Amino acid sequence: MKTVITYGTFDLFHIGHLNLLKRAKALGDYLIVAVSSDEFNRGKGKVCQIKDTDRMQIVEAVRYVDKVIPETSWEQKIEDVKKYNVDIFVMGDDWKGKFDFLKEYCEVIYLPRTEGISTTQLKEELKGDE
Repeated sequence: MKTVITYGTFDLFHIGHLNLLKRAKALGDYLIVAVSSDEFNRGKGKVCQIKDTDRMQIVEAVRYVDKVIPETSWEQKIEDVKKYNVDIFVMGDDWKGKFDFLKEYCEVIYLPRTEGISTTQLKEELKGDE
């Protein structure tokens, strides 16, 4: 059995998020998704529209996802890979190269982003509607 893990905030869940989860699941048998906590996001200067417990429930409801865990720090990735016996770490290609240090523990794959959609773009468009 191949275990895949990915990380993200998943605020304002959209088709780009769904595509990432679908493609990540296609790489293995079991998909773990770490959803960034509100506290962790605040430390990165990010403010979410949807609180972390709700975002985790939304992601958990996606049929491609087998397990959801909270992401509370940058450092937890190595711990998670070891703890869950992860075979493949997946992120969007906007992070290309940033997680290559994990290649010591598992395969690292950067997937292309879905064109024309991002949470940042959605937030900007919503601001324009105010």
